[in-house]
Amino acid sequence: MNAFEIHGGKPLKGEIIPQGAKNEALQILSAVLLTEEKMTISNIPDIKDVNKLIDLLRSLGVVVNQLNKDTYEFQAKDINIDYFTSEEFKQKGGSLRGSIMIVGPLLARFGKAAIPKPGGDKIGRRRLDTHFLGFEKLGAKFVYDADNHFFNVDATALKGTYILLDEASVTGTANIIMAAVLAKGTTTIYNAACEPYLQQLCKMLNRMGANISGIGSNLLTIEGVDSLGGTEHRMLPDMIEIGSFIGLAAMTGSEITIKNVAYKELGIIPTVFSRLGIKMELKGDDIFIPAQDSYEIDTFIDGSILTISDAPWPGFTPDLLSIVLVTAIQAKGNVLIHQKMFESRLFFVDKLIDMGAQIILCDPHRATVIGLNKQTQLRGIQMSSPDIRAGVSLLIAALSAQGKSTIFNIEQIERGYQDIEQRLVALGADIKRVEAQPMGH
Repeated sequence: MNAFEIHGGKPLKGEIIPQGAKNEALQILSAVLLTEEKMTISNIPDIKDVNKLIDLLRSLGVVVNQLNKDTYEFQAKDINIDYFTSEEFKQKGGSLRGSIMIVGPLLARFGKAAIPKPGGDKIGRRRLDTHFLGFEKLGAKFVYDADNHFFNVDATALKGTYILLDEASVTGTANIIMAAVLAKGTTTIYNAACEPYLQQLCKMLNRMGANISGIGSNLLTIEGVDSLGGTEHRMLPDMIEIGSFIGLAAMTGSEITIKNVAYKELGIIPTVFSRLGIKMELKGDDIFIPAQDSYEIDTFIDGSILTISDAPWPGFTPDLLSIVLVTAIQAKGNVLIHQKMFESRLFFVDKLIDMGAQIILCDPHRATVIGLNKQTQLRGIQMSSPDIRAGVSLLIAALSAQGKSTIFNIEQIERGYQDIEQRLVALGADIKRVEAQPMGH
């Protein structure tokens, strides 16, 4: 078992470059299946979930050339459609939630696909109904094979239609768009997700010859076309990483510059962190965060306690609520964190309480953080990471804590963050990878 050993409590300093956006990568890479022409994609993050998807594309018959660390060329000319029914696909597809994303493009181009029942993060139920209902509306038929735990999908004649999504699912919207771009006629998707990742996907598809309008809104109109061509695409920087580094700077009292953040794509994220009292300056396209001894949480205008909750874009992304919660531990003042979209994402707060944080877990969705205002430091403990975002939140807590912390199950962190320890060491963090037996063994 790999673990991180962290000696915390000292300020960091320097520059850090965010990786390419993980959530965008899973959509963009799946879209290479929509054309037999060459696709060149850059700023691809080197992380497990993305590498697994690239590996899956190779197995399907996509020719993959890595041009440099973050740039690949893809050509999906000869696809082996029977690969779906193989035992190998069941293994590979089943271990990666992102594998659902290849279904839309395959249905669109080949009229059929199959998917094993998916796995992924332990953050409560993550339904795939939105994807399936959308495909069905476009005319696909699903047959669940209970013996093999496979969904077989037949979509020989997809037709444009009006779709009102039951939830503004990012991956669901992306998947349906990829199926609809080659369907006959017009598809209208209402209550569509409109995250920057999705806007990136739509813009790229349009460069390939698709006809999508309403990009950036929750009402998309897609005129089906006969075929798509190749293009080049560069991923946005990962906004979850950018938010994580803002929180890290505040908690550890560090002076950090986050480079090339694509600021106009960050939406409300900088505003939420500034409401926690964190000072930031935009210099060109870099965010400079000065070292702060203290940061004070804003209140609402009537003086009542600030609530920070997640909402579909352009609201605040649920992926950063864990980071906001951790950052608030050392702020001056109180804040209620309300995690609306996923249950059980707040269950890592018991570890923070063990470290000395003042947090009241009200229920599976709400936690009140009573800021310590850096009057007492957290103390290092041994802990295990339940999901990607909680893992990084615990990492931030450990870097701000006094003494030694050990974080187990770091595979969860590495699913989403590339070379995280080298990048933190470059800022002056005392963090190293160790072989360790988890607690209770």
